[in-house]
Amino acid sequence: MKDGFWFDERDSGETWSGPPLRRAGMSLTVLTTEESRKRAPAVDTYLVVEYLHLLALLVGIGAGSVLLVCLFQLRSAETLADAAPWGRVAGKTARAFPVAILGLFGTGAYMTSDVWTWSTRWIDVSIAGLVLLALQGPLVAERTAHKLGQALQANGPGPLGPLARRMTRHPGLWVAELSNLWVVLGVVWNMTQKPGIGESIAAVVGGYAVGAAIALPFTRAPAEELSAAGEPA
Repeated sequence: MKDGFWFDERDSGETWSGPPLRRAGMSLTVLTTEESRKRAPAVDTYLVVEYLHLLALLVGIGAGSVLLVCLFQLRSAETLADAAPWGRVAGKTARAFPVAILGLFGTGAYMTSDVWTWSTRWIDVSIAGLVLLALQGPLVAERTAHKLGQALQANGPGPLGPLARRMTRHPGLWVAELSNLWVVLGVVWNMTQKPGIGESIAAVVGGYAVGAAIALPFTRAPAEELSAAGEPA
């Protein structure tokens, strides 16, 4: 019924944009506002899960940003007193990554089962990206960070020695951190654009390559340190 009359989309060729409708024989009947409120779910579960999905993504990106600041501060540290606080912050921040990854996978699994399918290519590629993050973090970054902590403890108070300085520039820290961050950006691209298999793979693999390329300059010793090492004793 539209404006007090029965309304059938098939007869008029128009699309009804008013309140929710239900079929009554060959026509459509308007549901009252009260009926609509009773029939509609109090909360849309999919939208809640989507919100949690985005929240997990923000947790991961936020933790990655804090960790990147810690790496820059560790790299520029001159003494143990300069480096130690940032090492502690980095260690605590790393605990957020498993939560973010599990949150992304759990909420993504629900949305895939509810709306999409597990054979959707961009979803498969994005899951592979999450697996890469889940493996590279503990197997590469955390192991290297543990070695950095041991080097700082062995260094003791005072200026940082060659081993400790070298560990603050270790590729296991910088490549893992920046490549992970860019893989996340590739996954976000897939989430928003929902491309085909080729573009999905290019987004994730290309993100990893870009992140690794950006990280390489930070794994090299500063020019002043190289010149000091080359001076005769």
